[in-house]
Amino acid sequence: MLVAKYKTKKELKASVGNPLNFEETSLFGAEYTPDGSFCVVGPEAYVRKWYAEVTMENGKILEVN
Repeated sequence: MLVAKYKTKKELKASVGNPLNFEETSLFGAEYTPDGSFCVVGPEAYVRKWYAEVTMENGKILEVN
């Protein structure tokens, strides 16, 4: 699962329209795609305080659920 480098989900939602600040953690290949949806966890890989589904378009955050 991708790690979104934001302290809170609210901070991630405030970043709509900007590129995603993330860290890849999968051993099975890249999960990030510049277009499409995927799940993220935050604020760190081993400190999972929140989860979100992020929709990207042209490398920028379109929507956060």
